[in-house]
Amino acid sequence: MKKFFIFLAVAGLMAFTANTASAQDGEAAPAEEVATAPAEMSAADLLGGTGEEVPLHQALKTKFIEGGAGFMSLIIICLIIGLALAIERILYLTFSKSNTKKLLANVEKALEEGGVEEAKKVCRETRGPVASIFYQGLLRYDQGVDVVEKTVVSYGSVQMSEMENGLSWISLFIAIAPSLGFLGTVIGMINAFDAIQAAGDISPNVVAGGMKIALITTVGGLIVAMILQVFYNYILAKIDGLTIDMEDSSICLIDLLTKYNEKK
Repeated sequence: MKKFFIFLAVAGLMAFTANTASAQDGEAAPAEEVATAPAEMSAADLLGGTGEEVPLHQALKTKFIEGGAGFMSLIIICLIIGLALAIERILYLTFSKSNTKKLLANVEKALEEGGVEEAKKVCRETRGPVASIFYQGLLRYDQGVDVVEKTVVSYGSVQMSEMENGLSWISLFIAIAPSLGFLGTVIGMINAFDAIQAAGDISPNVVAGGMKIALITTVGGLIVAMILQVFYNYILAKIDGLTIDMEDSSICLIDLLTKYNEKK
């Protein structure tokens, strides 16, 4: 599933890049006209005198081009791949959620009616990490309840690792996106000072234009980091909920097996 989402992310990035490249070619001439327009012209005049607002997607595309295709593309790559990994984790954790109270009731009923083998069958037919932990514990029932408890704890750690798989990449994109933005800002400021040096004069137009282009990359990196951070915290919250569920259910399983031994 993870490979499928990464493939979709790469395909979406290719489509976005192609669309942006064509837009950059088509908007080069209007950008020059706007730059040479008199200062007293209103925004409505620059839009053709209609006073219509620029669509959101068009404004974002313009800012992307102004920020520089190089660094902005890297920031967009962080966003797309990070979102793909986050959505994959959310779907995985959502499907891993199960009704543990119902599972415990079914296991208890199976132990009373058919013994450990029937309880194993119930766990095999139930999805989710809790059922997998129960099954691994029941496999070692003949070695004693203490061995079952150790197995449940060990396999619970394995399930935790599987649930956290991919989170390190999301946290990497959260850290690297604003860093790329800051790097683009620094390079943009260097270019602005180069332009001032070439002009031989500190012109407000030269300084403002260079700083605007530089700061766009910072804004883009911060926005990407904030979006991914929300998804990251949501995933952590779901993992915490599943972990608590697993720990509580594991204790209940040990209690069930202890009572089953006493009855035998």
